[in-house]
Amino acid sequence: MSFPISIHPIEKSRLSGVDLKHLTFGKEFTDHMLVADFYDGKWQKCEIVPYGLVPTSPSIYALHYGQSIFEGMKAVLDKAGNPMLFRPMDNFHRLNYSGKRMAMPQLPEDIFMNGLMELLKLDKNWIPKEEGSALYIRPFMYCADELIGIKPTEVFQFKIIMSPVSKYYNDPVKILVADKYVRASHGGTGDIKAAGNYGGTMLPMIEAKQKGFDQVLWMDAVEYKYLNEIGSMNVFVQIGDTFLTPDLDGNILDGVTRRSVIALLKDEGYKVEERKISIDEIVAAADKGILNDAFGTGTAASIAPIDLFGYNDKTLKVKPVAERKISNHILHRLDAIKCGNEADKFGWVMEVK
Repeated sequence: MSFPISIHPIEKSRLSGVDLKHLTFGKEFTDHMLVADFYDGKWQKCEIVPYGLVPTSPSIYALHYGQSIFEGMKAVLDKAGNPMLFRPMDNFHRLNYSGKRMAMPQLPEDIFMNGLMELLKLDKNWIPKEEGSALYIRPFMYCADELIGIKPTEVFQFKIIMSPVSKYYNDPVKILVADKYVRASHGGTGDIKAAGNYGGTMLPMIEAKQKGFDQVLWMDAVEYKYLNEIGSMNVFVQIGDTFLTPDLDGNILDGVTRRSVIALLKDEGYKVEERKISIDEIVAAADKGILNDAFGTGTAASIAPIDLFGYNDKTLKVKPVAERKISNHILHRLDAIKCGNEADKFGWVMEVK
């Protein structure tokens, strides 16, 4: 039996005041949001309400101790104007994986999927039609217990909000290799989408931007030698004919786009290795002129070409984006599958009917 979801539509949409052709990523939000409550050991009220401020006690646990997780998804329109979701069950399972690590309750599938479907039906007109644009979907859960003190918690809220967005990166990105700060270490929370993983990256990102870079490439926490991930995405490099990406060692996120790009590369017959990648390999490849490609992958960023790496006062240049025929083709295929322009032989796409 499906979990009952009560729906309270907004009286008048705000959409007429939003220019969907000119968007700033994450600044505009749709008319409605999903809200579900967990207390007394079970999920209780679940409803869709008008998007707006949420009354919050200043003592809620999430604000003080960071017990909060989230996901990132996108919806686009197919040629017939139907909303299409990309691998939503992967996000659902990863949310619960994160929740288990953060001692949070497992979310029922029907709250996640049925709530998301109803939300998309209500706010379908917010999905932008411009190329490269989409409706970004942010499911998240946090502890709403009102207490100060480190102890097991019992009250949680799950929400989904949605935001029409354009491209996350408009130009190839410049990446600074971290040599002072770390993002994650073994036994930590690097492989889940915990809010605190990102809060600690703000100062390094500011410092990177002051040096002319867009993002930080995080390294291992012991030797600062092996690639982990970039602040907003997983990382791939092509050395010679081989595509390399760091293996899932517990310190990086098992990205949905990462997983999809690996599958598409292998489907095209290219060699892909998931393993430890030393920064020394990148330096040597750049010196030899065989650093043929580098890009980040993520829901927000999709496939974002990397222009260069900054490392120890060196600039490690990658071949020009126009010459990167393989990753450009993979991006085209990925976008085509997402919006129904290519047959989905992988079973990744779900239509919202």
